[in-house]
Amino acid sequence: MGRGSMSQPGSPIKTRHGERDSTVLGDSDAIEKRQGRSESSSATLLEMDTIDEPRKLDYLDLEKQNGDGSRPKDKIGNTRASLTLWMTLNTVATIAIVFTNKAIFDDPSFRKSQVAFATFHLFVTALTLYILSRPFISLFVPSPMRLRPMLPLAMTMCLNVIFQNLSLTYSSITFYQIARILFTPMVALINFLFYQKSIPRNAAYTLVPMCIGVFIISYYEPKSTAHPEAEQTSLLSVFLALTSVFIGSVYTVWIASYQRKFEMNGFQLLYNQAPMGGVMLMVLIPWTDKLPVVQEAPANKWMMILISGALAALINLSLFFIISGAGAVSSTVVGHVKTCAIVALGWIISKRPVTDRSAFGVIVAIASIIV
Repeated sequence: MGRGSMSQPGSPIKTRHGERDSTVLGDSDAIEKRQGRSESSSATLLEMDTIDEPRKLDYLDLEKQNGDGSRPKDKIGNTRASLTLWMTLNTVATIAIVFTNKAIFDDPSFRKSQVAFATFHLFVTALTLYILSRPFISLFVPSPMRLRPMLPLAMTMCLNVIFQNLSLTYSSITFYQIARILFTPMVALINFLFYQKSIPRNAAYTLVPMCIGVFIISYYEPKSTAHPEAEQTSLLSVFLALTSVFIGSVYTVWIASYQRKFEMNGFQLLYNQAPMGGVMLMVLIPWTDKLPVVQEAPANKWMMILISGALAALINLSLFFIISGAGAVSSTVVGHVKTCAIVALGWIISKRPVTDRSAFGVIVAIASIIV
């Protein structure tokens, strides 16, 4: 995947909607100045390179003008109260969806329906984005793209969702979440090898204990047999988790590249990906899945599936407000809280004692992301 072009601060930008005499100002507090206009407007875009601290960029509003000459604006609430609400909702929904999906996949009748479950989530996401883009809400303005450029990203998104679900299915919740900490060093490595992007030396040092902690838990989890009542992690679990991390890291880097190249925000990009990915996966269901018999599957599992879809929609919605309004510290704290909460709850539910040898790896990995 080639590197998307990024306009230099202060330089004119040409978009596929036409050339405008506007500039992109690199400082997050700068105001976009327009010649010949008494008003100024800007949309916020997060450049999703996870190796850097989250940052806000004042970005050129690339949407078409309305018929009356005015320009549509994304409705983003950035007040402290609303931002705190969205952070709380995102944290609760993220924790809830991990445990909900785990409970669904623990049922043997749903364990072999991975592609169908991912398809359901993608269509729920597509429907949510469609509703949010309608004029009566107008949270964002769709920016349709041709099919061919979106295919690689949509395919990677599908693989990312499927392998995340597989990893959660065959791993303990604690190991699943701890393995995901490797996203940061993996994205850093991919950006360094293919995009010549480096990170500060001090930040690189923190990646070392992070990797050591995940290695320790990956080594001891499959070997832990002293507590048969605890959920066990196999070598297959380790393979699926690491594969999920690699695919997810590639997907994360490509999101940033696509956003720069096609000048879209996260909602506009996902609006193009989700329905495409859903259709691609739906075609595979007859060959990959063994769907449960509706009458034989427990009724509470179907309810959990609906709840999981609602939680996925809530996560996508709240994430948009968080990346639009939160600074670096706030975004980082939200991520830490979710990781620590999921790991702690997962460890309690797994009935694994604190004296288990893999606990040391958990402590090292968690400490590396907090310090």
